[in-house]
Amino acid sequence: MIEILNRFVHEIDEHLGDEIDVDVLAGRMGTTGYHLRRMFSSLAGMPVSEYVRRRRMSVAASDVIGDEGLLTIAVRYGYGSTEAFGRAFRAVHGVSHGDVRRDGGPLRSQPQLRFRLTVEGSLPMDARIIERPAFRLIGHAARVPLIYEGINPHIQEHIQSLPVAEHERLKHLSSTRPGGLLQVSDDVDPDYQEGTELTYLHGVAVEAGTEVPDDLDTFEVPAGTWAVFRTSGEHPAALQSAYAATATEWFPSNPWRLRPGPSIVAILDRSPDFSTATCELWLPIERS
Repeated sequence: MIEILNRFVHEIDEHLGDEIDVDVLAGRMGTTGYHLRRMFSSLAGMPVSEYVRRRRMSVAASDVIGDEGLLTIAVRYGYGSTEAFGRAFRAVHGVSHGDVRRDGGPLRSQPQLRFRLTVEGSLPMDARIIERPAFRLIGHAARVPLIYEGINPHIQEHIQSLPVAEHERLKHLSSTRPGGLLQVSDDVDPDYQEGTELTYLHGVAVEAGTEVPDDLDTFEVPAGTWAVFRTSGEHPAALQSAYAATATEWFPSNPWRLRPGPSIVAILDRSPDFSTATCELWLPIERS
């Protein structure tokens, strides 16, 4: 995967003036756009679209300093007008292209990324590969923004809005793995960009075909393979660290890639104040 990411970065630089079709490039490299986007954003700390925008404007800055027409430069980097180019330029550099042409700066450079795998071996990951038939996820869903670190207050508010008796009812409806109350994230932005919306479900898993009460939302989950990671410690920090480690350590070292589908967190045990917890993180995967 590291080699694929570096080839991908090279292709971006070779085609900064063109529309970047991540799915086509990923297919040529033997992976999927879904997996490539997720691994890129996890390792680079930014979505592919943001990296492309920064690289375009970093390279374009040297052209702006010259005396070539601004419209010619704008078109070269895929913009149909100097206004659209100017907005992108200011968003990256913090100043207008006119200011840079006159004063030569200031400029913010986005270097070409280079991905490397560092094997530390300090923390072995507790992972299992599980084949599951189709099942259903049922519960109460809401649209919430994606937040990388710490407790997501929008999810917390959604859970707290449910009556205590509703949590107990959901527990009794659970009939298959992953067991117990689940935290489900689905319909996530392909670039996994922080602040974009996802669908969050507070619910349980039931067998496919199970009759579902009318007041509950339902996600149909097809049969497939899952990587299940067990985490334990401070919550949600330990869980979020494990999620990040799947991208930085597990996927680059194993013959699997992410496939479209929900990510699921099962809470196996927790302290009364939820400051610590033992969890299972379920990620849908396929052979790479």
